Amino acid sequence: MKPMSSEQGTLNVYHSTLASIVGEENLIYDQAVSPGILPGCIVYPQTQSQLAQVISQAYRNKWRVLPCGNGSKLKWGGLTENIDLVVSTKGLNKIINHAVGDLTLTVEAGVKFADIKALLAKHNQILALNPTSPQLATFGGIIATADTGSLRQRYGSVRDQLLGVTFVRADGQIAKAGGRVVKNVAGYDLMKLFTGSYGTLSIITEATFRLYPMQSASGTVVLTGSREAVSQAADTLRGSALTPIQADLLSSQLVSTLGLGKGLGLIACFESIPESVKEQLNQVLQIGEKLGLTTAVYSDAEEQSLWLLLPEQIHLPDSETAITCKIGVLPNTAVEVLNQVDLGLIHMASGLGILRLENKSQVLEVRKLCEQNSGFLTILSAPLEVKQKLDVWGYNGNALELMQEIKKQFDSENILSPGRFVAGI
Repeated sequence: MKPMSSEQGTLNVYHSTLASIVGEENLIYDQAVSPGILPGCIVYPQTQSQLAQVISQAYRNKWRVLPCGNGSKLKWGGLTENIDLVVSTKGLNKIINHAVGDLTLTVEAGVKFADIKALLAKHNQILALNPTSPQLATFGGIIATADTGSLRQRYGSVRDQLLGVTFVRADGQIAKAGGRVVKNVAGYDLMKLFTGSYGTLSIITEATFRLYPMQSASGTVVLTGSREAVSQAADTLRGSALTPIQADLLSSQLVSTLGLGKGLGLIACFESIPESVKEQLNQVLQIGEKLGLTTAVYSDAEEQSLWLLLPEQIHLPDSETAITCKIGVLPNTAVEVLNQVDLGLIHMASGLGILRLENKSQVLEVRKLCEQNSGFLTILSAPLEVKQKLDVWGYNGNALELMQEIKKQFDSENILSPGRFVAGI
């Protein structure tokens, strides 16, 4: 009889241990989930209890775990190595509670963002996030990567809208933070900690968000033209009493690709009662005309399509060499950064944005420019060889020691998303 290899022995351990928890039909072996990531097993728990049991086994056996939802953002962040298990929350896909009167929504982590829009629309409510790949993005992944989108102009970040979470700790224990009501602040700092942690501290299983009433009218204005004029228009809009819910500065190639005109762009969306939307659009048009900018107004389906296309053009996987980055700069220097890249958008108020770059040299040049403007550049997705050669996070702050201590407290065995966060955390 041929002796069993160590690899076969490991697979047998996975099978015997995990099949009894989630069922054999919820296990997949030897399937790559992303370039460079070939786990021994992909696990699909169907309940929170099953997920907790899986993580408990991983903790006992020191299996290295990469959490995900649909896997649409597994290419983001640092490189993980020697992953034993990929644990997907896509089976945790129940809408737990929609408190219409309280304007809150509680969902399991595997619910897709796109699936709740119709539900909320029936009650004239919205969840004010516009994440990347909304048809695939799950709420667990949105929280883990802090993926807000342009609506942060009016409504803030994921952290600002998250009221409570239930999560599985690295040792497999289930815990909670926050609550299901808007005024509950218990555990607020803990929820902030999990948001944007890339699954390195825990695995979120449920989340409660605040909702907002849907407005009766909407309109979008686009200004395009010279760098100086667009920069001045953005400064004027930032200093005015106008209240756009979305406002982004656009690179010249992005403007051209979408057929919006020539030069850099400024796009702003207003939602309110019809009279207010009309008045605010007219004021922005007047700002643009005084500065010699080309102006256009969009509404209805054309407007919705435009806001969806903006980030899609940057994240489109049509090039094997493309590098997608998240940046942050002082808002009044955003135009200077966009003038140096082909595809990119930066949120007018926060200075946060996304860029699409083409090579290592350009990444280093733009990172230096961002840092000179009190900002940062983090690589989201890139070819494997690029991430192997560059510091993905480019972190040069003074909180690294604190982050490492927090990681030790939450995950002493370093089994959750090892290597994915800053400095290999």
